[in-house]
Amino acid sequence: MKKLVVGLLAVGVGTAGVAQNLEIRVDEDDLQQTLDSASLVKSILDEGGATTQDVVAAARADYERLLTGLYSEGYYGPTISIQIDGREASTIAPLGGPSDISDVIMTVTAGPRFDFGRAEVAPVPQDTELPEEFRSGEVARVDAIRSAVSTGINAWREEGYAKAEVDSQRITARHQDNELDAVVVIGSGPQLTFGPLAVEGNEMVQTQKILRIAGMPTGAIYSPEKLDQVAERLRKTGAFSSVAMVESDTIGPNNTLPITMEVAEMPRYRVGAGAEVSSTDGLSLTAYWLNRNVFGGAESLRLDGEISGIAGDTGGVDYALNLLFKYPRPFAIDTTATVKLGLERKDEPTYFLDQLTGSITVDRQIGDYTTITGGLGFIAAKTDDDFGYREYVLATIPLTGEVDYRDNALNPKDGWYGNLELTPFIGIDNAGTGGRVYFDGRVYRSFGEGDRFTLAARGQVGSVLGVDADQAPADFLFYSGGGGTVRGQSYQSLGYEYSPGVYSGGLSLAVASLEARFDVTDSIGVVGFYDYGYVGGSEIPLQDGDDHAGAGLGLRYNTGIGPIRLDVATSASGENAGKNVDVYIGIGQAF
Repeated sequence: MKKLVVGLLAVGVGTAGVAQNLEIRVDEDDLQQTLDSASLVKSILDEGGATTQDVVAAARADYERLLTGLYSEGYYGPTISIQIDGREASTIAPLGGPSDISDVIMTVTAGPRFDFGRAEVAPVPQDTELPEEFRSGEVARVDAIRSAVSTGINAWREEGYAKAEVDSQRITARHQDNELDAVVVIGSGPQLTFGPLAVEGNEMVQTQKILRIAGMPTGAIYSPEKLDQVAERLRKTGAFSSVAMVESDTIGPNNTLPITMEVAEMPRYRVGAGAEVSSTDGLSLTAYWLNRNVFGGAESLRLDGEISGIAGDTGGVDYALNLLFKYPRPFAIDTTATVKLGLERKDEPTYFLDQLTGSITVDRQIGDYTTITGGLGFIAAKTDDDFGYREYVLATIPLTGEVDYRDNALNPKDGWYGNLELTPFIGIDNAGTGGRVYFDGRVYRSFGEGDRFTLAARGQVGSVLGVDADQAPADFLFYSGGGGTVRGQSYQSLGYEYSPGVYSGGLSLAVASLEARFDVTDSIGVVGFYDYGYVGGSEIPLQDGDDHAGAGLGLRYNTGIGPIRLDVATSASGENAGKNVDVYIGIGQAF
């Protein structure tokens, strides 16, 4: 044990007569931060503007606050003195304090640290693991007791005993042994089943539609996890800003538990716009209009427009208009039906395309992290490329599987993400029959203090199967280069030359990207990256093709909607390696 005295200067602006000096003295230096955080006097002096009456009231409250902080660290026999200009704060009347205060001195003698003697929370369900810190011989911290009690109650709740609570507790400090006995008895109450679900707070979305989407398992054994799933189904519609599941304070007939769902609706309409610029890809402008509740059942209708390639080196200007309608729970819980219609024009360096697309798909949510999608679609297009002018019509069967274990989709630091797209297509007019496969996988891992250093890796692999390139849809073929694949290389600069003078997208693709991200501050981050791409004329990736690479540095400014991204890249392969510089600006991480 050693003596530690810390002086903290607090000067109030425009508050003459208020304490100019606060000292918190404690005989255990590892307690200094705990007591600093617990002290209300320190807090109000740091904020400024406190009166002498405020300081006296705060000092009187600090006896209990400091004691609570000591208990949290296992010290149950302390002595605490708080003196205001030499007078013990507890002897000063709250409204009769001095007109001037110069010094507040807090002196704490912590005494011995206590360990747990008896440490019992019972009964708990079989196989329940109480926290390791709640064991005989461990430091007797109050938080360890709270954690053990919470673990025991939650274990009962997960078994369907929603009203489990503490029946009795006996906390005894044995000062002669420097030990604390903590014995807590939990009453489980009866096992409950879900009772009726009531809905409150909705105005535009119909109650019956909410109940249908929610899929409340009335009559099933109570489960906190199932309750969360019900709320999440409503949140995913996008029609609600908040969804809270409130359990009844009283048990209903036949050991049922009535539940009230309290919702707050989002504004029905929303419009938005965005922009992204690249020194090679040019300027992209996007805008959308959204109706979150078309027919009173949280159905959404979204219209998106995009103009891209403005003043870029990527061919001409591209246009796209897309209509998206989503209908929650068309026939089963955790499903969403989606109707898409799209009209676009692409003026790319190697082809010109006018295209109308449409699809009807159904998403199925499996657990918290996995979504599968399947449906039917069509493509009607006109294209002009090195293979010549074509008009074709296709029927498609879009299938997708997505797994998302990222901790934050906008700015991930840990976890992984995978997306697999399978698109069989049937040529109806002037097109072959085959399929397209594309996989996008991403991994994130953070290190260091506050997880400031993040390694991020991305891999993309694709293949067009069953048809030659001249019989495949033009935008199903693969290119590399630009912001989505290899930064530092021109947009779609890498394709495949099938014969002299016939250059188009490849039948296969392989792209790898690696980023090292470092948060300099909470708002500013820097990034180093390397991208590699390979496009082949064979269905099998990394065969019969060519590759290129790019590298660079980036800057990130974190905002509430994701980081604002600035990347500066150069080619890392070929004759122009290191000779060109491309700039990419957008919102969100590159991947």
